[in-house]
Amino acid sequence: MRQGDPGHPRATAVSRRAIIAALALAPLATLPGAPAWAGDAEWRSATSLMGEPKYQAGFKHFDYVNPDAPKGGTVRLARQGAYDNFNPVVAGVKGQLEAGVGLVYEQLTEQSLDEVSTAYGLLTDGVKYPEDFSWVTYRLRENARWQDGKPVTPEDVIFSFDAYKEISPQMAFYYAHVVKAEKTGDREITFRFDQPGNRELPQIVGQLTVLPKHWWEGTGADGKKRNIKETTLEPPMGSGPYRLKGFDAGRNAVYERAPDYWGKDLPVRVGTNNFDQMRFEYYRDSTVLFEALKGDQYDFRIENSAKNWATGYDFPAAKDGRVIKEEFTERASGRMQAFAFNLRRPKFQDQRVRRAFNLAFDFEEMNKTIFYGLYSRIGSYFEGTELASKGLPEGKELEILQGLKDKVPASVFTAAYVNPVNGDPQKVRENLREADRLLKEAGWEVKGGKRVNAKGEQLTAEFLAYDPTSERFVLFYKPSLERLGIGVSLRVVDPSQYENRMRDFDFDITTDLWPESLSPGNEQRDFWGSKAADRPGSRNTLGVKDPGVDALIDRIIFAKDRGELVAATKALDRVLLAHDYVVPQWWSPATRTARWNRFGRPQTMPRYAAPAFPTIWWWDAALAQKTGGGK
Repeated sequence: MRQGDPGHPRATAVSRRAIIAALALAPLATLPGAPAWAGDAEWRSATSLMGEPKYQAGFKHFDYVNPDAPKGGTVRLARQGAYDNFNPVVAGVKGQLEAGVGLVYEQLTEQSLDEVSTAYGLLTDGVKYPEDFSWVTYRLRENARWQDGKPVTPEDVIFSFDAYKEISPQMAFYYAHVVKAEKTGDREITFRFDQPGNRELPQIVGQLTVLPKHWWEGTGADGKKRNIKETTLEPPMGSGPYRLKGFDAGRNAVYERAPDYWGKDLPVRVGTNNFDQMRFEYYRDSTVLFEALKGDQYDFRIENSAKNWATGYDFPAAKDGRVIKEEFTERASGRMQAFAFNLRRPKFQDQRVRRAFNLAFDFEEMNKTIFYGLYSRIGSYFEGTELASKGLPEGKELEILQGLKDKVPASVFTAAYVNPVNGDPQKVRENLREADRLLKEAGWEVKGGKRVNAKGEQLTAEFLAYDPTSERFVLFYKPSLERLGIGVSLRVVDPSQYENRMRDFDFDITTDLWPESLSPGNEQRDFWGSKAADRPGSRNTLGVKDPGVDALIDRIIFAKDRGELVAATKALDRVLLAHDYVVPQWWSPATRTARWNRFGRPQTMPRYAAPAFPTIWWWDAALAQKTGGGK
């Protein structure tokens, strides 16, 4: 998988939850005249995990939108793969969810794009919780409506919460500490937690996608009762700004802006949803996907191929300015992207074996030869953020690690993690010799040119991928591993089969990525927690089961202030690295994009989510006339 690929089947499932992670719910904007409830609880207009919200109660719109953006036109987006489902509840469990369904449904709150982990009311207009964070109450907007005109009710919220917890293993795990949702007022829903002190729970509850109870419990056009536990291709009905206009299953889907959308004048909606139509096109192959951009079959692309970025934009439309290349560098997240071992397989349970694979990885030559020098090596699970560990632990981080001395590798106190450096013949030979030594120590000898164990079984590794372009870097890596006597193969399957195999942990090595926010929290349990290791579909791809890691995750979740959270996160990063669970890959701080030049955008782009296409962009008729095509 290429650097930062947003189409990675595993990436899209977690990106939203990972970006809204935990620190502390600081004092928030308070609605004037709001009554107190349960002592210190008062109604608030926003939740923030990083201090005071930027926008106070009564704000008109976000600073990064154009409130007068024209409405009209069509934007065409592309995805690799296919789809067979419009039901978000079973996403990640059954079928492949169509990418545009989020335009139909809405959440309780909306995340701002120029702040870190700050959310404002969407379906709701108020939130309150006590000082110990043992519960949270959300109040629905009085005018919130479904697309059939019926009001959004507390019963809808409770129905949605219960459905996700029962049907989706991922969401059941994510909301594991939310034990109950109950109606506590005409427009109020209270979520109760199983323990106090988990400071992010009030905000992550606000991420709940709300579904219409009456619709899902009703009868479809075919006369059959709907079943929320199954995939469906029946056009969905939600509360959002768009509705499904038409589709060709697995190939495309077209959404049209709802003219009677109830929330079009909300502060969190002004200047957004500017297109009359949004069209999603699906392509099975990444090469065809790129050619489709050249042929003006879709409008916007995040370019994750270094080769394409360096050499692929020499076609006429890019040369004459009809297609624009642009980099965006502001972001509020980090990442770990790596060759991920399946620790459930006995051959990868020895750390020395995993380190040997890293020693054999000549990133420096690969970067020069096939990536045009565009990337840097990842050296942290929180690469690109202040949360990345550096040097030796000190201060609060050292104190936390010393408290877990019997549960963490001794090396975290004596040596900072570094990736092997290759790039020239001498360094390659030295690293391969060290890899050979480690493999022999682990019981893998070379006999007849093959690396075998005492039973005579060869050490083999099958790399699993969903994109044929993975061949470029896996086949580059393969000869180095074969020099060590390791048998190497690559299996490329379609995205649906890939997701199914990953759901069942049926792989040796794959490329995976874990996006990380500036305020990590409960999602870390899904990434690295022992309880997630054997849960089908979890994001603990590796199968990590380590008491030291579990203890550090708890220190992050229950951190009392920013300083403690940063220290605990650096300690977790350091321990994960010390175990050599992965062979880190590469990254770039820039988001590289290409688009057909027929769109306008605000002068001020959101600091933490640029390019935010197409959310805050609009159709520019004058540019479109010059560019040609589109409508």
